[in-house]
Parts: sequence; structure tokens; C-alpha cells
Amino acid sequence: MKHLFKPSTFKWILTLLILLVLIKLVWFAVEMKWLPASGVEHTQESGGKSLYYRVKLTPNEAPAPVKKAPVQSKRPVGSIRDITLLAIYNASDATVITVSYKGKTKVLSKGDDINGFVLEGAGSTYATFSKNAKSYKVDLVKGKHNGKGRNSIQNSNIPSVSIPSGKAEGEITDAGDHKIIDRTLLDHYAKNMDDIYKNIGIAEVRDGRNLKGFKITFVRKGSPFAKLGVKRDDIIKSINGQEINSYNAAFNMYKNIQNVENVTLVIQRGKEEMELEYEIN
Repeated sequence: MKHLFKPSTFKWILTLLILLVLIKLVWFAVEMKWLPASGVEHTQESGGKSLYYRVKLTPNEAPAPVKKAPVQSKRPVGSIRDITLLAIYNASDATVITVSYKGKTKVLSKGDDINGFVLEGAGSTYATFSKNAKSYKVDLVKGKHNGKGRNSIQNSNIPSVSIPSGKAEGEITDAGDHKIIDRTLLDHYAKNMDDIYKNIGIAEVRDGRNLKGFKITFVRKGSPFAKLGVKRDDIIKSINGQEINSYNAAFNMYKNIQNVENVTLVIQRGKEEMELEYEIN
């Protein structure tokens, strides 16, 4: 029988295999004795800082807030400081004041307004106003009180106030059965109440506690009031059919005098009652 391998060849292969096994055993022994038991971490920390990247998450970046310069406070439009309280009248049936606003005088009763400020009431030396749910107090200007002087209404608190005003212009013409009053003269007295007190004096006429009218205590000679035909001791009973039996009635007529074209004045002179007719143009 023929052998597949020669004996010499088989012996050489066997010797090679034994040699490889010996080399493997020697390497294993060396590894167990000199190499560390645990593995070596090849990644080492470096002394550099970690890197961070900014990522824009929104398409539109909001601008940085801009600090606005402080706005200097200005005096508000329509300030209560524009109103000067000149005179006060307090009665059981009326509260009436005289104020100056932008150089012109105006008479207000409770509920009237000036520049948006509504008159709510008044004390002996002040008046209260309201605007936009806020309350305001205006003190009376300092001055001498008349008491019962000829230029004051009796029992009133109206002080003597001197207001610079222009000379009253306009004429009063006698047309026989009536008198014609220039409207410019009427406008002047409607805006300058203090000029009225300089030319005519008025006092209350009462029957007990009831107000019956107003009595003329003096009329300045040569004044427009003297040309109206009224005289001292005349009692004014009604104007244009409205009885003047309260201060509200009197001052309402005074405030609306610029809107009328004719005036009928009923007065009592002594025991006689008479009418005075006026046309305004």
C-alpha cells in the first residue's frame, strides 16, 4: 500500500505545530506576568477648554432693548392752575363763584364747567372741582372782604377783587318806548363781572326767609347802567318773564345774556310796577 505522505514530511509538519504551541504558551506566560491586569484608556484629557457653539434657533433675532432718554415733565394741558378763584357766594339755594381763566372772568354755578373742570361746591375760602373722576381744590385769592359794602350783595362772601379790564365800549340809545343796547357793551360786562360792581350796587329783598328780588342800592352817575333807566331803590322782580327769586335764577340770566336779543325788565319803583324794554343789536 502506498503512503499519502512521506514520513519525513509528516515529521516536519508535526515539529512545526509543536513549535507554534510552545511559542503561544511562552507569550501567554509573559503577558500574565508583566502586562497590567486592566486595560489602558487610550483617550486622555487635554488641558484645553471644551468647545461650545452658538446655535440660532429662531429666524429673527429680537433687537437689544434701547433705553430711552427721560422725558421732561411738562405742564398738562388744561391744568387746574389756570383757574383763579376770585369770589364765592354760598346760599341755601345756590353756590355761585367768580373765576378768572386766561385773563377773562366767568361766573359759575354748581354743575357748570370751565375747561372741563366741573364745579362741585364751595366753602368760605375755596371751591371744589372734578374732572375725569378726580377732585381738585382751588383757594380764594387773598383780598379784602366787603361785608355789606355798597358793591357787594348782602350776606354774601364776595370779596373786593380788582381785575384789569379794558374800557367798556358800545352805546345805549334811547328809542322812545325802548332802549337799544350795543352788544359789544353787553359782551364786555358778561366777561368782566367786577366792572358791574363798580357801577351798580345790588342787595337782597326778602320776605322772611323767601327771596323776593334784588334792590338797586346805587347807580354810578354817567355809567351805562344809569343810561338803562334804572334808579336807586328800584327792585328787580323778573327778567324776560322769569322771576328773580333765587340766586340761581339771577346768575342763569346773567350767564345767558349774550344769547338774547330782547330783554324785558320788570321793576318795582315805590308802589308802582313797571316794565323796561331793551333791544340788543
